[in-house]
Amino acid sequence: MILFVDALTVIDFSYLCAKRGAVGESWIVDMTLHGQLNEESMVLDFAKVKKQIKAIIDNTIDHKLAIPSALDCQLDLNGGRVSFDYEFGGHHLAMSAPDEAVCVVEGEKIDEQSVIAFLKQQILPQMPDNVKDIEIALRPEQTSSFYYHYSHGLKKHDGNCQRIIHGHRSLIGIFFDGVSMPRLQKEWSQKWEDIYLGTQEDLIEHAQLKYISAKQEDYSFAYESSQGYFEMCISKERCDILPCDTTVECIADYLANKIKTTYPDKEVKVRAYEGVGKGAIAYA
Repeated sequence: MILFVDALTVIDFSYLCAKRGAVGESWIVDMTLHGQLNEESMVLDFAKVKKQIKAIIDNTIDHKLAIPSALDCQLDLNGGRVSFDYEFGGHHLAMSAPDEAVCVVEGEKIDEQSVIAFLKQQILPQMPDNVKDIEIALRPEQTSSFYYHYSHGLKKHDGNCQRIIHGHRSLIGIFFDGVSMPRLQKEWSQKWEDIYLGTQEDLIEHAQLKYISAKQEDYSFAYESSQGYFEMCISKERCDILPCDTTVECIADYLANKIKTTYPDKEVKVRAYEGVGKGAIAYA
């Protein structure tokens, strides 16, 4: 018997790429379970699929930085902390954080296939005996509109968003007087392609870093939150500094006001997404 659940959840995370650095991503998860009927004449109760399997995904990869095991990034897991130092395409990225902020995925790169294999290893052993196999499909949101990949960290967040490098693939809508502006949507999606969005108040001097070393052309960030102490440095070319937190509400408001300065005679509306099917709207 086969049980399927489409759009079980969405994985919002970042991954370390040899060419692109930290890439924010959002994948919709479709799940298929193969097995025998249990005493309830079910393969598995839908409520348990949604709750139990989603919890496993949340605990293993969601809102983390995924690092491929074969990537030479000087990865160090020691004493409850994780750190790495990596150079890619002439750019630099380093981080130190509580070890729960990272997951290591077997393989040379992070893609749908490697993450599917990783998730299957995590999920199948925790299924009841009547579930013999699982299939997982990961897919981005289908769209003909413009989107960008971004990573960030939210130190004031009570949950896993406080992890300093996690991210999303996000659509962006920009409107003047109620009319969509595809040119500006494309412009901002290109400007923020594979970007790290940093908060100005989290900037520190390089000498204040405790666990990693920055290069002269880097920005350095650090903060303490409920999960512990986080710090990172990144090439300035791969980062944009916002004068506010990088919640989706603040991103939408920042973009609306930034665009308004160039087009003061227009009513500007920004519809900013955080991953799939959620986001914020701001006007200026």
